[in-house]
Amino acid sequence: MAAQNIHEEAKKANKKVLLTEADQELPKPDNFSTPEELYAELERTVLKYHPSGDLTLIRKAYELARDVHKDQKRKSGEPYVIHPICVAIILADLELDKETIAAGLLHDVVEDTPVTNEDVRREFGGEVELIVDGVTKLGQIGYKADKIETQAENLRKMFLAMARDIRVILVKLADRLHNMRTLQYMRPEKQQEKARETMDIYSPLAQRLGISKIKTELDDLALMYLKPEVYDNLVRQVDARKEQREAFVEGIVKEVRSNLEKSGISGEVNGRVKHFFSIYKKMVTQDKSIDQIYDLFAVRIIVNSVQDCYASLGIIHEMYKPVPGRFKDYIAMPKQNMYQSLHTTLIGPSGTPFEIQIRTWEMHRTAEFGIAAHWKYKEASYGRKVDDQEEAKLVWLRQILEWQQDTSDNKEFLSIVKSDLDLFSENVYCFSPAGDVKVLPFGSCPVDFAYSIHSAIGNKMIGARVNGKLVPIEYRLRNGDRVEILISQNSKGPSRDWLNIVKSSQARTKINQWFRAELKNENIERGKELLTLSARQKGYSLPELTKTEYQEGVMQKYGFKDWESVLAAVGHGGLKENQVINKLIDQHEKDNKKKETDEEILKAAQAAHDKLPLVSRSGRGGIIVKGIHDLAVHFAKCCSPIPGDEIVGYVTRGRGVTVHRTDCVNIMNMSEEERERLMEAEWQLPEDEKNATAYAVEISVYADNRTGLLVDISRTFSDRKIDIGNMNVRLSKQGTATLEISFSVHSVKELETVLGELKKINSIIDVTRKVG
Repeated sequence: MAAQNIHEEAKKANKKVLLTEADQELPKPDNFSTPEELYAELERTVLKYHPSGDLTLIRKAYELARDVHKDQKRKSGEPYVIHPICVAIILADLELDKETIAAGLLHDVVEDTPVTNEDVRREFGGEVELIVDGVTKLGQIGYKADKIETQAENLRKMFLAMARDIRVILVKLADRLHNMRTLQYMRPEKQQEKARETMDIYSPLAQRLGISKIKTELDDLALMYLKPEVYDNLVRQVDARKEQREAFVEGIVKEVRSNLEKSGISGEVNGRVKHFFSIYKKMVTQDKSIDQIYDLFAVRIIVNSVQDCYASLGIIHEMYKPVPGRFKDYIAMPKQNMYQSLHTTLIGPSGTPFEIQIRTWEMHRTAEFGIAAHWKYKEASYGRKVDDQEEAKLVWLRQILEWQQDTSDNKEFLSIVKSDLDLFSENVYCFSPAGDVKVLPFGSCPVDFAYSIHSAIGNKMIGARVNGKLVPIEYRLRNGDRVEILISQNSKGPSRDWLNIVKSSQARTKINQWFRAELKNENIERGKELLTLSARQKGYSLPELTKTEYQEGVMQKYGFKDWESVLAAVGHGGLKENQVINKLIDQHEKDNKKKETDEEILKAAQAAHDKLPLVSRSGRGGIIVKGIHDLAVHFAKCCSPIPGDEIVGYVTRGRGVTVHRTDCVNIMNMSEEERERLMEAEWQLPEDEKNATAYAVEISVYADNRTGLLVDISRTFSDRKIDIGNMNVRLSKQGTATLEISFSVHSVKELETVLGELKKINSIIDVTRKVG
């Protein structure tokens, strides 16, 4: 199909749903421009940096996008083609190659119009088609709590696409940035969903790839929609003394520029107020008000050489008094995304603190464009050797791909990636005995350090020396620590307790991987036994429930790649056997469903009447235990089940039936003989929740200790009119507080609401419910 025919086909069969007249009445953006005006801006931007004046490829891509998107509109009422043009302008601002900009213009044509990948390849070449195909396959990353497996699978696809060509994610980031800029035209719930997805996935990706030009704007836009009151308050506080602050920064800039010129150092000096999210992050992580943030103002010095960077630092420290402990040398020890700069906080003439950043022009380009800098002025990338700097930036991506291969459980993979992408995490820089720098999450211990070297070192570790002294393995590493890992070939391997002290995703993954590998066969056998017993209790044999098509349903639901992984997960307690059997039974019943006669229905009803289950009337709420008559029903104190929990009955000697949660430690560790006494149980609750009984529950709260922590926690309960029955508090030497809290709720839903609110409190690390 020639290019002209592609255009004509698209006009006849456009797949994008057109907006209704009501939708089209939405106001246009204030800065509305025509597609022609925007495309002219795109060409001007490209010509500023590209050595070749030949824009034939870009013009051809624009004309195709314009024609195939002709009858489509955005929510704002704008012509849809404005979106891909704006995406291309963002890519041009990063000074990317023509192939990437063409892909930006075409990134929606395969998904939303009749144009195919083959058409793109034939008209624009394999390189553009590869990028467009990668962006198309990523699609939408669903960010819904009840679709964890789908979200994890989409993340897996994203990282694989990035591994094929990193420019796929550059186009996706530009696409997301323009969507965030125009988010005001979406419904409020959609705004929240997109903003949360941006904060959790896209902004951290931009940070990892070193593209501050995109990252900072994504942060501010996401904050504006996620926490509008916080954002508006920040804007007001920053603007309150705008003229005074601008005068202060301008005074510093002039003074610094003058002193550098006197010393013969040429460079550029400019000043600014920091981005809103950067200020907010410091307020949250440091528990400070905006007036207590040291580096609200930043002055940036860009010079020609590393030698000039350190010379400028000496001049600055002579001019102003440096704040102790507020100097960071990212030139000698670059960040993981290869960011380099000198940061120092100083006290200004009026006693106002401010930050100065000093870097070379090359460092500045890397900080602004990150991994995108690799394609600046590039004409052809196929077969081109990856340079050392790009290789260093992609170490993180290779690590993610390794986790992807090692982790079959989608929920675990998602947890690892989101932990590694945490925007609020800080780093600590430590040295090996050979002088190599290791960058680890703040709060890491020697175990994290050992696994950052190699999994074999971590698995054989028996101790550590820090700065020449033996330390316990839970010792929290500090910047500049020199760490030596002690190993022994006689070591039996890592301890499960290490999972409670490590901070890095890499260490956690490798430890879990070791246990899965060491105990896999044992876990598979135990998993089979548990499933066999659970199936027998429900009146089935395991073989009749484990047909291949039934197994595939379970694997798809829980995100496993093979049946052995499911068995192993059940065996080590990661998955409940009843969950798996219930899913298998559902599959089996759908497959064997048959039409019942009136006579059969009457017989079944009579049989059910002859064998009525016991319903507890003890005032603790209704519990049905199937097949048991005339026995008292009690609630286990070890796991404190509440309505909404999956439960099971255990026939006890002399006390009737005790009801446990199915994930109770005592139930999961029962012997085969004891499991024979387990009976199916379910809740029978009143229709009116107001009349429901309250049930005792106990939770553990882990937090960094601070003034006002107990007040904030207590307020969460009092706001919901929940009385705290008991509270015990322990404080570790590292300043971590552990609070054991007992209270009563009416259901799991109410408990989850309380846990969710507690997790929002500043300095709280985690909140868990006791499982037995």
